[in-house]
Amino acid sequence: MSNENQINIDAVLPPGMATKAEDLGVKKAGLPFLNMFILAILAGAFIGIGAIFATTVSAGSISIKDATGTAAFSTGLPYGVVRLLTGLVFTVGLILVVVGGSELFTGNNLIIMAFANKKVSLGGLLRNWVIVYLGNFVGSILTAYIVFLSKQYTFGSGAIGAAALSIGEAKTSFTFIQAVALGIMCNALVCMAVWLCYSARSTTDKILSIIPPISCFVAAGFEHSIANMYFIPIALFIKYWGDPKFFETIGKTAENFPNLTWGNFFIGNLLPVTIGNIIGGAFMVGLVYWFVYLRNKA
Repeated sequence: MSNENQINIDAVLPPGMATKAEDLGVKKAGLPFLNMFILAILAGAFIGIGAIFATTVSAGSISIKDATGTAAFSTGLPYGVVRLLTGLVFTVGLILVVVGGSELFTGNNLIIMAFANKKVSLGGLLRNWVIVYLGNFVGSILTAYIVFLSKQYTFGSGAIGAAALSIGEAKTSFTFIQAVALGIMCNALVCMAVWLCYSARSTTDKILSIIPPISCFVAAGFEHSIANMYFIPIALFIKYWGDPKFFETIGKTAENFPNLTWGNFFIGNLLPVTIGNIIGGAFMVGLVYWFVYLRNKA
């Protein structure tokens, strides 16, 4: 059989992955506005779906007691096991993004490789990041609102809603520097997952490349700006507009979540986490691999 008729199933090696990342960066930066924005809305919704799954599974660590003081819902799973399961199920979000095809701000930090190699202008890079970030926000918060209207937070004797509120309160309680650091670690892993996908020859390869890094960042408690566009708004919707019977069921009130405010969402979490995500993805992954494999081709 001649070489041209052979099917290559070997993984793409890192130099080829870098070239692929550069080519994809050029294509992503050149997308028409409407296509880019719609694909970004999809990505926000996909990450929101991963967050829904993660919140539901993390409810396994929540103990809800009824009026008699008896546990109505409790699994008693150890913290580490809950975090592992939460991380594993959250991976569906990035799998939908990568395999389904959409534009995710955190993964698009790797466009900096094409920019560093002078294949994409600064304006083109920033245009993509801004449009995609805004589209991700629309997709994520719309997903959160739809899920809120479904009253899914009342399932499991209120355990899912209690988990959502607990997650939102924790995420809006970080110091600025802490949130930046958690954001750095998160997007270093997210961009490594995307980078590993550039080695893939099949859909199965891509899925298997995504699961370990994404499970790691979620289990470790690192901060993803786009995921937080779902996690915190759904908690805020529940806090301010949740069914009073839900709060009676979980034995708490809105006052039990003092840090969970819109101001803390935007300024205390989203801003520093976004800064951290850019540092972790664009600088710690994108520019490092550009320096090693592409700088002499600029």
